[in-house]
Amino acid sequence: MAPPLAIVVLAASWGRDLPAPLLVVIAVVLGAAVLSAVHHAEVVAHRVGEPLGSLLLAVAVTVIEVGLIVTLVISGGPGTASLARDTVFAALMITCNGILGLSLLIGAVRYRLAVFNAEGTGAALATVATLAVVCLVLPTFTTARSGPEFSPTQLVFAAVASVALYAAFVSTQTVRHRDFFLPVTSEGKVINDADEDDHADPPTTRAAVTSLVLLLVALVAVVGLAKVLSPAIEETVASLGLPHSFVGVVIALLVLLPETLAAANAARRNRVQVSLNLALGSAMASIGLTIPAIAIATIWLPGPLVLGLGANQIVLLAITVVVATLTVVPGRATRLQGLVHLILLGAFLLLAAHP
Repeated sequence: MAPPLAIVVLAASWGRDLPAPLLVVIAVVLGAAVLSAVHHAEVVAHRVGEPLGSLLLAVAVTVIEVGLIVTLVISGGPGTASLARDTVFAALMITCNGILGLSLLIGAVRYRLAVFNAEGTGAALATVATLAVVCLVLPTFTTARSGPEFSPTQLVFAAVASVALYAAFVSTQTVRHRDFFLPVTSEGKVINDADEDDHADPPTTRAAVTSLVLLLVALVAVVGLAKVLSPAIEETVASLGLPHSFVGVVIALLVLLPETLAAANAARRNRVQVSLNLALGSAMASIGLTIPAIAIATIWLPGPLVLGLGANQIVLLAITVVVATLTVVPGRATRLQGLVHLILLGAFLLLAAHP
């Protein structure tokens, strides 16, 4: 019932000046719509199987993220020039440290070791690191523009490179080397969908089609309700004494909450590889799809597009890539690695709130 309810609430609240109590109700409905969108994406994903299912979830989350960014930029002022960068970087830190660290910690606590496929996870991490450097680090050091921005030519290259890398990874994950991204047992044996006796039966075609329709409805509702709530979100962040860039963290936390729950649930079932597919796939989609979409949107959006990271953000990104590499290479991790990633997430959240 959440998607149609969200559409009704959107129609009733669009273009109106609403009091605070009603805004709280709309925020609850928005959260329900986000949860519903990812739930229905999971139903469709279960129908198509792994690893295509994790890819579908990541794309659904990215659509929500792009919609929230665009609506806030349209309704905001000059402070929204860096909103895309802040949101994408927050999503990167949450996925590569928060979701990944939580999944490893749960898997290691329940099964002593969190076991996964190093080939597939390493390829995903390498793609994420390359996308992050090209789209978020290089703008800080280019000289074609005075600020941490790309020139139009540079932005086109970054957008095309992002799409090309993402498409190449999708082909690798779903066609060429699909077995690299399937979950493995504690002994390292690949688990195919057909072997998962403890897994629920795939939904029927009718159920999958129904979920696909409800997914589309929920995505429309999320973007619309975000437009309604955008002034309240920015006012709340300002009233708490937080920098305007923290709005990007709020957006990332909102859209990645369902993804986090799905990854934690997979880790509890000893499917850590599925959790890592979700984490790194979301990070990759957040950069590889969001940046090109925002680049196209800048044709109509007002103001510049600030993409370059600051010094402390670059340091956090560098240590995250180094730690994640050391985590991925052995193909198994203990609770220590999970805790290290969660500490890095805590450092990011602290510096985002108090730079």
